Amino acid sequence: MSSTRIDADALYRLPKAVLHDHLDGGLRPATVVELAETAGHTLPTTDPDELAAWYFDAANSGDLVRYIATFEHTLAVLQNREGLLRVAEEYVLDLAADGVVYGEVRYAPELNTNGGLTLGEVVETVQEGLAAGMAKAAAGGTPVQVRTLLCGMRMFDRVAEAADLAVAFRDAGVVGFDIAGAEDGFPPADHLAAFEHLRRESVPFTIHAGEAHGLPSIHQALQVCGAQRIGHGVRITEDIVDGKLGRLAGWVRDRRIALEMCPTSNLQTGAATSIAEHPITALKDLGFRVTLNTDNRLVSGTTMTREMSLLVEEAGWTVEDLRTVTVNALKSAFIPYDERKALIEDVVLPGYASAL
Repeated sequence: MSSTRIDADALYRLPKAVLHDHLDGGLRPATVVELAETAGHTLPTTDPDELAAWYFDAANSGDLVRYIATFEHTLAVLQNREGLLRVAEEYVLDLAADGVVYGEVRYAPELNTNGGLTLGEVVETVQEGLAAGMAKAAAGGTPVQVRTLLCGMRMFDRVAEAADLAVAFRDAGVVGFDIAGAEDGFPPADHLAAFEHLRRESVPFTIHAGEAHGLPSIHQALQVCGAQRIGHGVRITEDIVDGKLGRLAGWVRDRRIALEMCPTSNLQTGAATSIAEHPITALKDLGFRVTLNTDNRLVSGTTMTREMSLLVEEAGWTVEDLRTVTVNALKSAFIPYDERKALIEDVVLPGYASAL
């Protein structure tokens, strides 16, 4: 199991876990086209293949703000019950088809209310769609568990409402919280009251940090706001010199704080320069709890299988490395310990043992 030469079929069969994946960044191109026609929304192109290429090219600007701007068209088709139900169901089926056995999907309900749905109705609808997808995946022999993280948009004023929603729906499939959106200029501590509320209610949360902004954002997310995981976190390497960890990097590694790393996405936003030199490999080798994620499958033109393949081909990863990040993800998932343990012992480890 130590060979770096893994064929595509073997990679496809490996059980996978994804913690950082946005619902509105993972639509099927054909679905966007069909829903846009119904909604009367104009797209850059109505050819699904051309639209997929447009998303990927538009996101390759090296700028996080321009990357986020590509979501105009996906959000436009997610403003009613029909669109949300379909996209949520297809989201689950696409994960299952990629060999994912556990996923956490995140989205900001406040971005789906332009069609008249309330915040609560948005969450209820997405959960209904996810449940339908899980039922179909199980019936098709590819079971996958999908749980939800609700996001507040850090540059707007409804973060507290999103946190309240996470508390209200924590027994209905919502397992955690996040803040998303433009990172630079919108520090996590601006929303400290929301994070304190979540801690009081025992709702775990992750925070996007260390992608467009550096160490101060990671420090705030952890030491001021109390995040249990960090979204991206690639710039923690700024606190590592010649393999020697600074105080913040040591805190992250030694306390097993998961880093939700998204290699292809980081290349697109300029947070990394290449797959071969992406910080995920060095951090893995230094013992950090790194996890591998897709971020936005449509926008980045990627899947979990593709992310794994890139690391194998360009960064020399082995099957043990892929198993490690998969186990890391499940160890840091926002579900109860016994459920995490069962997935690792009953699904992931046997899957890796039998896949090759």
